Amino acid sequence: MQLDLKGAADLFSVSQKTVSFWIKTRNLPAYEVNGKYWFNRAELLEWATERKVALSGQIVGIANGEVEVKLEEALRLGGIFYHVGGTDKASVLNAVVDVMNLPPEVDRVTFHQLLLARESLGSTAIGDGIAIPHARHPIVLPTINPTVTLCFLENPIDFGAEDGRPVDILFTLVSPTVRTHQHLLAELALGLKNTQFRSALMSRASSELIMAQARRAGEKVPGS
Repeated sequence: MQLDLKGAADLFSVSQKTVSFWIKTRNLPAYEVNGKYWFNRAELLEWATERKVALSGQIVGIANGEVEVKLEEALRLGGIFYHVGGTDKASVLNAVVDVMNLPPEVDRVTFHQLLLARESLGSTAIGDGIAIPHARHPIVLPTINPTVTLCFLENPIDFGAEDGRPVDILFTLVSPTVRTHQHLLAELALGLKNTQFRSALMSRASSELIMAQARRAGEKVPGS
């Protein structure tokens, strides 16, 4: 979804002048066409998640005709996996793809290559040991339900995070539509701001406790 300057400002609940300032000083992803700025909603979500920038409650809105999905539900469908192996970014992502609940027609080798291609453009690490690996454009696969797969790594891996911290927690999203992907990414971004949910992640709590905290975090999402 393409947003103009006003749309981006509304997304962050800030002025258009602030958005323009962020483009120049904080590497806010934007495309200048004929003297006007345009933005990709998914890229703005990723940028905000990495930099812990506050988001408007409207960000979790869902389009007409699409089914709203909560973080807890998507996690339950995608699964939580512990002690996922790998000694570098490539092997870790390969291990992640291996455990994911993907449709049988999906080529896992190609899926892995898409994740690696995105990492070559810039790290998907968002700090605090967390990364959200994804393809250059949202991963949209022939699946009925969107999923979030949570993997705890056996060994922390250097993902090139801005805070310099190795990554040992990965979330991977798969959605049936781009809009649903954006909605789910927004749910995750807001969920990660929840102290109890983050604490459960950092302590590698049981899957039951993580699910419970994800549900509670979702209940606190504005507009949900």
